[in-house]
Amino acid sequence: MFNTFLLVHPDHVPGENKMPVAVGPYGQAQPNCFDRIKMGFMMGFAVGMAAGAMFGTFSCLRIGMRGRELMGGVGKTMMQSGGTFGTFMAIGMGIRC
Repeated sequence: MFNTFLLVHPDHVPGENKMPVAVGPYGQAQPNCFDRIKMGFMMGFAVGMAAGAMFGTFSCLRIGMRGRELMGGVGKTMMQSGGTFGTFMAIGMGIRC
């Protein structure tokens, strides 16, 4: 039986199983602390918006909202939960810096 795992590149060094890292002309800089906090806020805001859409839709439909009132209520809930979760994620990323 022919084993394809035995076929290796001629330049392969045994024991070296690492992928090469693409590096730009000036190296690859890590994001600074402020960029990490911004990214944490954006990720948290996106997750909070999604959760707010689900919970806001359910709660607004449950109390009988329809039409324009429903859209306003869901939007308000999405913004509130997105802002809250984004703030906590930003604080968490700030602690990690």
